[in-house]
Amino acid sequence: MVLKISVVIPEYNEEDNVIPLYKRVCEALKNYDFELILVDDGSKDRTFHIIEGIAKTDKRVIGVKLRKNSGQTAALSAGINQSKGDIIVTSDGDLQNDPYDIPILINKIKNEGYDAVSGWRADRKDPFFKRINSKFANYLRRRLIKDEVHDAGCALKAYRREALDGVELFGEMHRYIHALVKLRGFKVGEVRVRHHPRLRGKTKYNYKRLFKGFLDLLYVKFWNDYSTRPLHFFGVLGLIQYLFSILILIEQIVKAIIIKKLLLGPLLLLAVLFVVTGTLFIIFGFLSEIMIRTYYSTKGKKPYEIEKIV
Repeated sequence: MVLKISVVIPEYNEEDNVIPLYKRVCEALKNYDFELILVDDGSKDRTFHIIEGIAKTDKRVIGVKLRKNSGQTAALSAGINQSKGDIIVTSDGDLQNDPYDIPILINKIKNEGYDAVSGWRADRKDPFFKRINSKFANYLRRRLIKDEVHDAGCALKAYRREALDGVELFGEMHRYIHALVKLRGFKVGEVRVRHHPRLRGKTKYNYKRLFKGFLDLLYVKFWNDYSTRPLHFFGVLGLIQYLFSILILIEQIVKAIIIKKLLLGPLLLLAVLFVVTGTLFIIFGFLSEIMIRTYYSTKGKKPYEIEKIV
């Protein structure tokens, strides 16, 4: 069986990189049946004009233009939704990822039974500040969701189509697609890939993406642990606050017995506050439980994944 490959690449103000990128992808995949989907994420330069010209001369190329700059995750989602391949490869459009590494990812999926493969830029060619931020983010991610991938920020990744079915992307979730896939029970691996300095255009990286990525990481952690039972999460937080309020009341009662006088102070107000907030957390848990059940029922989803029926 010949597998069709879909390469999805978001582009934002990359007019100088589009043609070199196109040529390298075509050369790297000359022995494959492939399509190249270039998504213009609301560029302000000639990026889409160049993509459009390539698409008119090469039927393997599909150009997608977003009405406005919506971010890398949205651009990837738009490209993935347009793809028809059995294996979907994602990459950056700045040529720091090497298109000649794409066959390495494809072969690991085909020959070793992986459902997703992430690139690992072991020798990164980025500025020091960017590398430090990435190391911290990767360390935090591995501690929270234990995905065992060294370099989640590497855009060069490959997936079997079935692994991406049902994955909903928003925010800065593009760096956690492999984690969402693994949380559903699919087999995820990684390979070392080359990384080149940026030669043309300007980097789109800024410190804001670090904070946005952290918030999305917390979402992935919550979804992994409590997506089918949010009441357990909020309920435990509420019960802990009830416990604190009971301990404070016991301490105040013991103190009142010793000094034979009940003092109305800030600790009693704190105990009341814990009761109120604990009750609110439990209510949040019930509401979240209702919303989760509505989500699964309206979308026809199940809280499990079936790999095989014999």
